[in-house]
Amino acid sequence: MSITESHLATRPGLGRVVVASAAGMTLEAYDFLLYGSAAALVFNHLFFPSDDPLVGTMLAFLSYALGFFARPLGGIVFGHFGDRIGRKPLLIVSLLLMGGATVAIGLLPTYAAVGAWAAVLLCTLRLVQGFALGGEWGGAMLLVAERVPGRRRGTWTAIAEAGIPLGNLLATGVLALLAAVQDDATFLAWGWRVPFLLSAVLLVVGFWVRQRVEDAPLFHEARAAAERAEQPRAVPALQVLRRYPRQVLIAAAARLTENITYYVVTAFVIVYVVEHNGGNKALVLSALVVANLVQIAATPLFGALSDRIGRRPVLLIGALGTAAWTFAFFPLLDAGSALLVTVAMVGGLVFHSALYGPQAAFFAEQFDTDVRYSGMSLAAQLPTLIGGSIAPFVATALLALFGSGTAVAVYVAIAAAITTVAVALARETYRRDLAQSTTA
Repeated sequence: MSITESHLATRPGLGRVVVASAAGMTLEAYDFLLYGSAAALVFNHLFFPSDDPLVGTMLAFLSYALGFFARPLGGIVFGHFGDRIGRKPLLIVSLLLMGGATVAIGLLPTYAAVGAWAAVLLCTLRLVQGFALGGEWGGAMLLVAERVPGRRRGTWTAIAEAGIPLGNLLATGVLALLAAVQDDATFLAWGWRVPFLLSAVLLVVGFWVRQRVEDAPLFHEARAAAERAEQPRAVPALQVLRRYPRQVLIAAAARLTENITYYVVTAFVIVYVVEHNGGNKALVLSALVVANLVQIAATPLFGALSDRIGRRPVLLIGALGTAAWTFAFFPLLDAGSALLVTVAMVGGLVFHSALYGPQAAFFAEQFDTDVRYSGMSLAAQLPTLIGGSIAPFVATALLALFGSGTAVAVYVAIAAAITTVAVALARETYRRDLAQSTTA
């Protein structure tokens, strides 16, 4: 007997699954995004010293980019085994890898102690972080998406997705607190290590929560059907590329602007305000705390809106809104006041939420259950190679070349145009039953 959407809707334990997904996403976001903030504030001084501050910052952001280059590989590996043996086991592995690497970063010796080996060790741990995160998002979202029908899928997956801004809020909040109570010398000496070591607490909590959930009945039925067929099964990633090339391209393009915007607003903005404008570090971190609080609420709201009017309209709001807002973003930052800097970041993350809120549901609806983990991971992680991986570096280089944020705004707007075209060409999927094949 097949699992219908009405059956999915009545499955118990949905709240626990959402908490498990959000908890893991919070840890992974805290760990991964903490590195971005530290790259702008600390690593350029302690691991990549240079006579030119912007050169040191660009080197730090290159190490930051390494994590993104490892993400597609992580997506392929985790997606392969996640589609074969289950989502839950792979999510526990990704959690342990990410948390362990982050704690290890907090214990690293610096360039002053071991020379270039400090940068080598830092980059190696960054690769581990990226590999782990490459398999996290797709699996965490599927724990939720495969349990709920289309009429509620956007809402519930977006609640779990809010773990990302929550993780960034925690990372930024700890950095802001340390910046407020420590002078720069103390922060550089040891204060920066505290947020990385605190990751151990989130790791224990996330592991405990994820141990208490199971994969959705939809996945178990699909795996049982594959075993009954007794036919050789191709590598899931290859099946995705053969059966769903259009969906992969559309989803990847839809992800592009979301990926670039997030790291411009949350990582590069620190460079722009502190290094370029000579602003206060505590001011920009405090503004990021407010912006992330707003995004925690905005992400589920846009996910719920996509359940009412469709995924495509909400994604288009996000893409077009981002393209327009990015040209107001840098003048607001240039104004220098705490209020206007906060308004700039809040606006950036609100439009980002419109791109991000419906994303998990939209991606899950593009693929069938037997390859859904691999399909979502590939579509989500491939654009990171030209998106979030190099966004802070490209933005810093454009700032160094042109001396203003206008060139960065054009860069973001070009990405938004690509996303707009892709979403306009996509099919609407918000009523799709995930238990049915896309060819049915």
